[in-house]
Amino acid sequence: MSQQSVNTACVHAGTLVDERTKGVNTPIYTSTSFAYLDLEEAVYPRYFNVPNTLALNSKISMLEHGEAGLVFSSGMAAISSTLLAFLKNGDHAVFQKGLYGGTFVMVTRELNKYGIDYDITPDNDISSFEKLIKSNTKIIFIETPSNPLLSIVDITIVSELAKSRGLISVIDNTFASPVNQNPIDLGIDIVLHSATKYLGGHSDICAGAAISTKKYIKNIRTTALSLGGSLNAQTCYLLERSIKTLGIRVERQNQNAQKVAEFLKSHPGTEQVYYPGLRDHPGHVIAARQMSGFGGMLSFELLFADPVKFQKKLKLIRPSVSLGGVDTIICSPVMTSHRHLSKEEMEKEGIRNNLLRLSVGIEDVKDIIEDLEQAF
Repeated sequence: MSQQSVNTACVHAGTLVDERTKGVNTPIYTSTSFAYLDLEEAVYPRYFNVPNTLALNSKISMLEHGEAGLVFSSGMAAISSTLLAFLKNGDHAVFQKGLYGGTFVMVTRELNKYGIDYDITPDNDISSFEKLIKSNTKIIFIETPSNPLLSIVDITIVSELAKSRGLISVIDNTFASPVNQNPIDLGIDIVLHSATKYLGGHSDICAGAAISTKKYIKNIRTTALSLGGSLNAQTCYLLERSIKTLGIRVERQNQNAQKVAEFLKSHPGTEQVYYPGLRDHPGHVIAARQMSGFGGMLSFELLFADPVKFQKKLKLIRPSVSLGGVDTIICSPVMTSHRHLSKEEMEKEGIRNNLLRLSVGIEDVKDIIEDLEQAF
């Protein structure tokens, strides 16, 4: 079948049909013990090859226009397995400034233990990436839009740079989701997701995903077998079910976030609003070129209000960790996603105490804005 449209792929891609009942959903294969005689490879959950895993792999790879996919027990399992699959002692990697806090901590606290060197760009300009490339560089890693400041990197230019130097390009596409952005179409080699977020979409699943060529996914899987970050069959099923509504959820979140960002931008209680859908966002032009929607995530800095008191005054919007669900939730990055960074590291990343990150849900946007207004 040719490439399916996003909503069709969300619903139908990868579904395994039970030949006995002809049910419309993939059955849940609960076994952890399977027959092995006369098989090329034994089926086992940690081997990433139970039927529910394979069904989900197929769905996410079609959504991201890749040849193959691999689901994990968390987004960080996907990130760590991918990095360690292609980096070894003596290698070097270039990382974008402004990465998700968990990725930043993994890179800065763990890679050196394996003898892997790295550099982090001072900004998102392509010349900054180019200057940091060394003879032993193997990977360029980006995240766009970034967490939590929604900075934008030109995906095509980064992918072209990587190809010209024989490097592997990797992107964390969590904030955009496959609905808004397909980096493989723009030349990126490997796409990663925290499927806990938009792919799961209901704040009840912890999972991750990697999508790429069959060759690269085979390499990642080989490393992942040892690291053990596989996803159980029940959660695979829940994630497959949730993705069925991904397209319509993200479309509504895009619409709501644009209106909320415009409201916050005009409010006297905000110092700064970070949303690529705003025309004065420094990455707006690039985002408009490489994204089909600007996403449901935004951040803003309070001008006068205390961030903790502001959150406590909210009635509809919940102060809560994570993002991407149908509920609108808010959090302080210095207290949540980036809490493990030192004060100096936070300052360098541009993350201040008055910054709040808002994950806009699918509620009526008037109710979301009214709640923010009364909190101000």
